[in-house]
Amino acid sequence: MAFKALKALAASSVFAACLATGAAEAADELTLQLKWVTQGQFAGYYVAKDKGFYEEEDLDVTIKPGGPDIAPPQVIAGGGADVIIDWMPSALASREKGVPLVNIAQPFKKSGMMLTCRKDTGITSPDDFKGKTLGVWFFGNEYPFLSWMSQLGLPTEGGADGVTVLKQGFNVDPLLQKQADCVSTMTYNEYWQVIDAGLPAEELIVFKYEDQGVATLEDGLYVLESTLDDAAMVDKYTRFVRASMKGWAYAAENPEEAAEIVLENDATGAQTEKHQVRMVGEINKLVDGSDGKLDMAAYERTVKSLLSGGSDPVITKEPEGAITTVVTDGL
Repeated sequence: MAFKALKALAASSVFAACLATGAAEAADELTLQLKWVTQGQFAGYYVAKDKGFYEEEDLDVTIKPGGPDIAPPQVIAGGGADVIIDWMPSALASREKGVPLVNIAQPFKKSGMMLTCRKDTGITSPDDFKGKTLGVWFFGNEYPFLSWMSQLGLPTEGGADGVTVLKQGFNVDPLLQKQADCVSTMTYNEYWQVIDAGLPAEELIVFKYEDQGVATLEDGLYVLESTLDDAAMVDKYTRFVRASMKGWAYAAENPEEAAEIVLENDATGAQTEKHQVRMVGEINKLVDGSDGKLDMAAYERTVKSLLSGGSDPVITKEPEGAITTVVTDGL
């Protein structure tokens, strides 16, 4: 009986040791909150997961899709993510309001934001916006627009001397139904929805934020400031960014495969292959071979734009501690 007990104890000890070894070798978990639904905008992250780039960096990454009622800063503030994707205007505004977000990497070099207008409204330049109705996204996406209108000297409360802001849903119906003279669009998404709905490019006029000098940085990677005091977390973030940028590089070389990977991860089944392939192609133009490092000139331009809001700026003072190179320095 004693021998059996000893044998059982030995077996259980071996099992426990195996469990301990397995736990020691378990990949580090990390949760990424996307800014929007599963689509080609986030192809690099889905590719990195699908191709095992995260696994190679000893990471177990969970990618959480966003949506119209999901604000990434609120998600991370509530402990629902380790890293979020957000536009810098939203992130800096959130920081000023008490959510200590820090930009650790900037995969997108350029802005894809545009205002798309019908030519039959008579709009030929921003000078013609006065008295018009413009569709604008909210949930933090309104900040670049408000900065632009402020710089143009156009009030956003309506009237003959200002513009009427239509709170735009995440579609282009207001333009199609002539409820708005212009709507917000991205180069990689909503603009093509307008085209696919039957409004040809020659009947549209497009104002790119980049061309208007009010472009602000989009789709950066943000974490909570307190986590950067932990060397282990900084190491985890560095491995995450390195693998993610490898995913973006692969997506640039293999856009159609990247689109297929995105589609495989779309639980809603709402996306189409044609749209996603096109989106990945347009997104690759914005990433533009990025190594993930933040361009300080683009950062300063963004801050300047957000501060120049007249009586109602997006941020009221120069941010402090809102960016760091501690992660990308280790790439």
